Amino acid sequence: MEKLSNFNHLLFFSLLLFPVLINSTTTPTQDEQSQIISRFQEYLRINTAQPAPDYEKSTQFILTQAKSLSLESQVIEFVQGKPLVILKWPGSHPSLPSILLNSHTDVVPSEHSKWLHPPLGAHVDEQGNIFARGSQDMKCVGMQYLEAIRKLKPSGFQPKRSLYLSFVPDEEIGGHDGVEKLAHSHVFKSMNVDIVLDEGLASPNENYRLFYAERTTWWLVIKATGAPGHGAKLYDNSAMENLFKSIEIIRRFRASQFDLVKAGLKDEGDIISVNMASLKAGTPSPTGFVMNLQPSEAEAGFDIRVPPTANVESLEKRIAEEWAPASRNMSFEFKDKGTTVDYLGRPLITATDSSNPWWTLLEEAIKKANGKVGKPEIFPASTDVYYFRRVGLPAIGFSPMANTPILLHDHNEFLNQAEYLKGIDVYMSIIKEYTSYIPPGRENLPRDEF
Repeated sequence: MEKLSNFNHLLFFSLLLFPVLINSTTTPTQDEQSQIISRFQEYLRINTAQPAPDYEKSTQFILTQAKSLSLESQVIEFVQGKPLVILKWPGSHPSLPSILLNSHTDVVPSEHSKWLHPPLGAHVDEQGNIFARGSQDMKCVGMQYLEAIRKLKPSGFQPKRSLYLSFVPDEEIGGHDGVEKLAHSHVFKSMNVDIVLDEGLASPNENYRLFYAERTTWWLVIKATGAPGHGAKLYDNSAMENLFKSIEIIRRFRASQFDLVKAGLKDEGDIISVNMASLKAGTPSPTGFVMNLQPSEAEAGFDIRVPPTANVESLEKRIAEEWAPASRNMSFEFKDKGTTVDYLGRPLITATDSSNPWWTLLEEAIKKANGKVGKPEIFPASTDVYYFRRVGLPAIGFSPMANTPILLHDHNEFLNQAEYLKGIDVYMSIIKEYTSYIPPGRENLPRDEF
């Protein structure tokens, strides 16, 4: 009885101590917080802005972080000067498919004069806001992956599934020399990836945003032709007249889609958006344009974003018959036209129901980290995740930024340091849930693989 009593006391003491041990791994000291923020600032200060990103410096920074965490690393260049850095935390059961956390290292350029603080300065203001290009898009997420691992390793956690981190180039200019090539490579096939997490968007409210699909990009140029004429002459079917008829038709379509968002009937990602991006017409002169000559050609360019739920055939018919009909001397071409289906013809949509355990696990992990989750959304723009879904992989867009204005590509992009630190704990929870997941039917794994 004495031995049993001692055991009970020990068990009681262990239960009391266990929450303290857990909290000690998730609540850094003030000095540790300062170091975490300092590493984030260091990454933000590396100039990886397009069109001339310093990938050499960012690569060395990432490799240094990997070495400090004892992660396996490799650098791949499918195109010279455009490195992909792949890090690996090996799992105890290598037969299980792996997890991939993807982030891009490049950022968009900035108009320095329009910023309150230098966009490469990573200045922290009195409210704790970190101002820098990439603070939301998406150097924050890449560093949160690393910091989550930095906190998990001392706790003794060992993943069952291997965890990969990829830091990729050129997402901001289409990802053609980065993830597009990676997704079709032998390297990627050997990684045996089962699920990909990539970037999402900030949320102005308390709910984190999860994205199960995204709108694909169509860059459309419509061209009108007509007989040139004197600037004072009025006649039908001039190039400019035909072009402006099309612009007005497109404007009305845009307004009808936008009204659905304004009325709260649909989210931005659910509609087809159209924005005019360029207008080209006129006969150049040394001082500008010839003003008394009506041009024989005129063209306009449009950025169209198409959700995977849209009727693509109907939109193509609308373009050919209404927006650029041959009957009005109109023609059109696509500078870029993404698809809404994968290579097997399936919609580029990641399931959000019980058929996809990764979605459920993600929601549970976020809630375990005291986060709240909004309804599933379609990402309104395009990201590298497009290429992963194209090869048939489930992929989810997620950036842990709640109570934060959406400022990607905007002036004065910032992320509050408290929100950044909270996001690290969220990724700790996600990594634990994802890398520990064993699907039904594979519970009895060989003991020597744990």
